[in-house]
Amino acid sequence: MKRSSSASAALIAILRRQLRRQGWTAVRIATTLGIGEATAKRWLAGRGLSLDRLEQLADLAGMSFAELARAAEQDRPALARELTLAQERALSGDTFLSFLFMTILGGTGPDEIAQDFGVPMTVLEPALLRLERLALIDRLRGGRVRPLVDRSLAFRKTPLRATFEHQMKPQFMAMDFAAPDAIYASEVIKLSDMGAAQLAELIERHRRDVQALAEQDRERTLLQRQWYGMLCALRPLDTSGLQASAPGDSG
Repeated sequence: MKRSSSASAALIAILRRQLRRQGWTAVRIATTLGIGEATAKRWLAGRGLSLDRLEQLADLAGMSFAELARAAEQDRPALARELTLAQERALSGDTFLSFLFMTILGGTGPDEIAQDFGVPMTVLEPALLRLERLALIDRLRGGRVRPLVDRSLAFRKTPLRATFEHQMKPQFMAMDFAAPDAIYASEVIKLSDMGAAQLAELIERHRRDVQALAEQDRERTLLQRQWYGMLCALRPLDTSGLQASAPGDSG
């Protein structure tokens, strides 16, 4: 089955539920399909289950594969769009935990984090367990994880904003903007309150575009990748020093 592990698990869970409701035991399935009972049990557990075999089981449950896929999609819990205050406090109190969560949210697996940063499993495993207990991730088979929070979430509460202030902001403030390889863009513009709100939405849209770019790059590139930080910010311009620095009237 060429699907993600989480999607496959959802399909199997729905299928087992439908088969049980209609009285299909492993013994009955084995007899009907002419297979061994042990094989039937493996299939019901999602092991050794090809697409053709999945369709066979779905047919026994009175469902087409398309109906099964739709049922699995509807059965998936909606992702949270905002963290609770307790979740933000837990993340803000542990720099590694918050970084790990953000990388998982961005699509990076725990194994890749361990390899890139030399994090031993004795450190990574307790952190993953804590994220699971905080209802921030769901742990899947094969060491994979799935975030339970929408990637487009915004941190509107104090704790994680304070963490950004102390951990990430200094990296941007220390950046040499005069360096030849510095990558940045800057504009000075005059806007109404409505225009400023629209610009804030453009920044959020740009963030989503960057997330999509990172996902495509991860899936398609064969080149080595490295970690980058990006900051988009909007603030009223402090013009108090401009008049003092302007040339005086020599007339």
